[in-house]
Amino acid sequence: MTENTCLNCGRSANEIPLLALEYRGVMYSICPHCLPSLIHKPQNLAEKLPGLENLPPVQHED
Repeated sequence: MTENTCLNCGRSANEIPLLALEYRGVMYSICPHCLPSLIHKPQNLAEKLPGLENLPPVQHED
């Protein structure tokens, strides 16, 4: 991949700001629009970040 794109929606850094993240030693980018999915429903990104489906849910204090 020559252009930096969001791992979820595929938009480029020319279209939307991108945030860098590292997972299992690999660098990825995600846009602010898709970041809530990574935070609240990471299992939905398991196809794009293998192993994420095994991430235990976080217990939030209400």
